[in-house]
Amino acid sequence: MTGLVLLAAGASKRLGKPKQELHYQGKTLLQHAIDVAVASACKPIVMITGANAEKLSTGNMDEAIITVHNPEWQEGMASSIRLGLDKLMAVEPEVSDVILMVCDQPFVDAALLDKLIQTKQESGKGIVACAYGNTLGTPALFDKAYFTELMALSGKGGAKEFLFRYNTDTAAVPFPQGAVDIDTAADYDFLLSS
Repeated sequence: MTGLVLLAAGASKRLGKPKQELHYQGKTLLQHAIDVAVASACKPIVMITGANAEKLSTGNMDEAIITVHNPEWQEGMASSIRLGLDKLMAVEPEVSDVILMVCDQPFVDAALLDKLIQTKQESGKGIVACAYGNTLGTPALFDKAYFTELMALSGKGGAKEFLFRYNTDTAAVPFPQGAVDIDTAADYDFLLSS
């Protein structure tokens, strides 16, 4: 059983407004991420909100989404990962893996998330990450063997360090469009013009 933690707690400081609320192809980036998560094989799904929780449009919130507010969002992504994983394990103690997903990669789809799960089963690796732009990154799947270390994360960084520290236990899924993420107004303008 693969759960999913959708990380949507950031303040979008470089953008100057909540990136979760940016529109692309008729819906917000957050709504797109929610729809993708729900359409995938992942269950349960935990969404972590934080900086702009009261401003986020979740009108089409699927009942499958468990929303948790992160009061410590200013610490950085690590606090949201800890909170999301803790909730996931509380809701479903038998969860065997978790996919960590962000909401500012507009080209993530359910098939990609399901491919991460399939690749884990086929490769036997404990970590499966997306490969793009000469690096590895989100969405990324972690076996429960890594849960204790994920729960020990702190600071601004996320779990990216695991992808390299445990490179012999990491499989990659090609996702060239993963390089497109929205951090600045220029990123968003490029997305809309492409």
